[in-house]
Amino acid sequence: MLDIRRVRHAPEEVKRALGRRGSPEVPGFVDEALALDEARRAAIGEVNDLKARRNEVSKKIGELKRTGADAEDLIASMRGLGDRIGELDEAIRANEARVGEILMGIPNLPLDEIPDGGAECNRVVSTWGEPRAFGFQPRPHWEIGEALGILDLPRGSKTSGSGFPLLRGPGARLQRGLIDWFLDVHTVENGYEELRVPYLVNQESLTGTGQLPKFADELYMVERDGLWLIPTAEVPVTNLHRDELLSADQLPVRYTAYSPCFRREAGAAGKDTRGLLRVHQFDKVELVRYERPERSREGLEELTRHAEILLERLGLHHRRVCLAAGDLGFSSAMTYDLEVWAPGVEKWLEVSSCSVFTDYQARRANLRFRPAHGEKPEFVHTLNGSALALPRVVAALLETYQEADGSVTLPEVLHAYVGSRRLAAPA
Repeated sequence: MLDIRRVRHAPEEVKRALGRRGSPEVPGFVDEALALDEARRAAIGEVNDLKARRNEVSKKIGELKRTGADAEDLIASMRGLGDRIGELDEAIRANEARVGEILMGIPNLPLDEIPDGGAECNRVVSTWGEPRAFGFQPRPHWEIGEALGILDLPRGSKTSGSGFPLLRGPGARLQRGLIDWFLDVHTVENGYEELRVPYLVNQESLTGTGQLPKFADELYMVERDGLWLIPTAEVPVTNLHRDELLSADQLPVRYTAYSPCFRREAGAAGKDTRGLLRVHQFDKVELVRYERPERSREGLEELTRHAEILLERLGLHHRRVCLAAGDLGFSSAMTYDLEVWAPGVEKWLEVSSCSVFTDYQARRANLRFRPAHGEKPEFVHTLNGSALALPRVVAALLETYQEADGSVTLPEVLHAYVGSRRLAAPA
């Protein structure tokens, strides 16, 4: 969440930055928070004055009692003083709670360098490769997968409902191979520590990363236990050091984790729901980093590059897109999306979203570090990125490497992981 001191000292700057997100109601919340904060500080000042007066009068009462003089009038006045202090303390607690509630609902401030506007203003930063030229009409991945017997959407829907795909045989092996390869590259080459994370988390964890309270309707909850299915491994991994104070030599922290991801909102817009394009459950390998504030922007470039390398080695035509302020996620200050070209559906598919959150998540989760011995603790900057999300990578692979006979040739980097050079229909 935002630092109330920054909101207090530069309210117009904060409102202008939030206005870039295209949410006209948000600056009004800033004004409400400022008014409550001012009232809270005034009440604190009055309480301090009253407590000082109470201490002074208490001394006088003690002196009168020691001399045997009448102190009843002073004692009576103190009763009213105590009542007023109690009222003010209650008002302060209520104001603090409301200010905290407001700040939890205000999104992060976008970095100055990103474009203004909505999704139509997203900027293509770079493009890699060329789309494959076909001597035949390429088919969409759901037709390829069905013909190969590796994608069984009807039975996935029968067991769980739409949006829960079922991979079979070589299709399941392909997905497992991709996950293993992604993790090997990140751990062996890029220096990330692999984690195996819980798939259910508590409310505090989702609040720390920004999914709660605003996006509760987009999550799956196990009400009996008060736990939530994770929408991404970002949630448990980012919260791993919640409420901890790290030393400077522990930074940067670099973690990678595979997990299934569960999202209720998938397909809510009523488009792009066929095959593997929008699903409620999917596999993903995530990268999460804690960085010193002065290094977080550089860290975003490194993290995004770690995701791009995978697409290059898979030989998939892709591009990097810098999201405009109005298209940013709630907690993000800057995001690069990596989109891969899927020739069967003739669409750019997002397979990675890499973001820097500045200190926004760290304030919510109380993630701090001490820059040097004896120095005041600071909040870390958090980053994360998909490297990569599996369903659309699989879709792009099937569509890009399909052959006229219905088989699919696999990129060389996957041969050892999948145990095959190609996918073909059963004889």
